[in-house]
Amino acid sequence: MTEMLHLSNGQIEVVIHPRGAELQVLKSLSTGVNYMWSGDPEYWGKFSPILFPIVGALKNDTYLYNGKEYTLPRHGFARERTFLAEHVSEEAVNFRLVDDAETRACYPFNFQLDVHYRLEENRVYCRYTVTNTGEGPLWFSIGGHPAFAVPLLLENETTQYETTQYEDYFLEFNHSHELNRYKVTGGLIGDGTQHIKLDQGRLPLSKDLFREDALVLKGMPDTEISLGCSKHPHGLHFRFEGFPFFGIWAAPGADFVCLEPWCGIADSVHHNQELTTKEGILSVEPGEHWCRQWCVAVF
Repeated sequence: MTEMLHLSNGQIEVVIHPRGAELQVLKSLSTGVNYMWSGDPEYWGKFSPILFPIVGALKNDTYLYNGKEYTLPRHGFARERTFLAEHVSEEAVNFRLVDDAETRACYPFNFQLDVHYRLEENRVYCRYTVTNTGEGPLWFSIGGHPAFAVPLLLENETTQYETTQYEDYFLEFNHSHELNRYKVTGGLIGDGTQHIKLDQGRLPLSKDLFREDALVLKGMPDTEISLGCSKHPHGLHFRFEGFPFFGIWAAPGADFVCLEPWCGIADSVHHNQELTTKEGILSVEPGEHWCRQWCVAVF
C-alpha cells in the first residue's frame, strides 16, 4: 500500500503517508482546523518524520561498530523508507519496516520497527515498537519530529477570531520553570548551556528563538507540553513519557513549531564515534522488543 491512509473517529481525522509512516494531517472535524504544518518545501518539506535508527547528526555522518565504519544521514533512514500498512481499521493502523540489504549496508542489524497510530476521542496516539530479530544486541535511537501549524488557520470557525501571528502563541510546560538549552554546533551537541526562564511555565514563541538551531533539552521533568494562543482558545496538548531528550525547532521563517520527543540525541562534538558509547543509545537483546508512545490531544 502506497496511497495516503485516512483514519477518522467522528471527532478527528488523520492522514498518514506510508513513506516514513508520516502523520501529515491532524484535523478537528468540528472546526475543520488542521493542526499539522503544511509541509511547504520552500521552508521544510516534512510533516512528522520518524527518526530511526539515530536521532540528530553523527560526527562526520559516521559511526563505528565492531571495528567497521558506517555512514548514516542526519536522523537516519526510516523517514525515507516505505512502511507496510497492516491491521487497518477506521480508527487505527500499524505500519511496519524491516531490515533489508540496503539498510544493512549502513546499519548492520536485523530489526522490525512498528509505528502504530490510534484515535481516541480528540486524541491521536503514536507508538513505536522496536524488535530485535537478529542474533546479537540491537543498538538504536528513535524519536518523533511532528510539526504543528503556528499560527493555526481558523477560517472555518463560526466565531471569527482576530488574525493571529506567530508571537501570539506559547508553549506551556506542566512542570518546568526553567529550560536548560544545550548548545548546537554544526548539528552536534556543543559545550555550554543557555538557561531560559519560563513565566508560569510558559515559553513565548518567536522566530528568533530558533535562530541558533533547535532548543535541545535533556532530562526535563515534564510529561506534557501545550501549544496555546493568547487570542483564541484553540491549541493542543502534547503528551509523552519515557523520552529523556526533547527538541523544539522551527525552520527559519516558517510557520510551525516542532515538538520532538527523543530516545537518543545527536553526537557530541567530543564523541569518539563508537555507536555503543553514543549518548542516549539504546540496546535490545535478541527476540526482545522496546516501546514508547506519544499523544496529541487537540482543542
